[in-house]
Amino acid sequence: MQMKLKKIHLGFVLLSCLFINSCYYDNEEELYGDVECDTSNVTYTDDVLPVMEQNCYVCHAANVNQGGITLEGYDALKVYVDNGRLLGAINHDSGFSPMPQNAPKLPDCAISKIQAWVDDGAPNN
Repeated sequence: MQMKLKKIHLGFVLLSCLFINSCYYDNEEELYGDVECDTSNVTYTDDVLPVMEQNCYVCHAANVNQGGITLEGYDALKVYVDNGRLLGAINHDSGFSPMPQNAPKLPDCAISKIQAWVDDGAPNN
């Protein structure tokens, strides 16, 4: 009976270790502090689009259109770039609805890349 309890205990310990190791938080900026953020040669396709897909499309894709705002696709996004609402929202500026809604602010590097892209004229590249 005691041997069986030891095996059960060992099994429980091993399973606990698996669950603990599978749960981790890997936000690079929070893990390592100030991480160098390269804002040179920022492109819509490589830098801006992935941020939009991961953080904005859940509410603002063409088929969802929450709040009457669609950010899916370059032309749709460019409307909000040109009127200043994109940067106002992601920077949580006064007078703008902070985005993503009910979620943490985007990482500083993502915002910096979007800002650099906008400052460069928001090219469709």
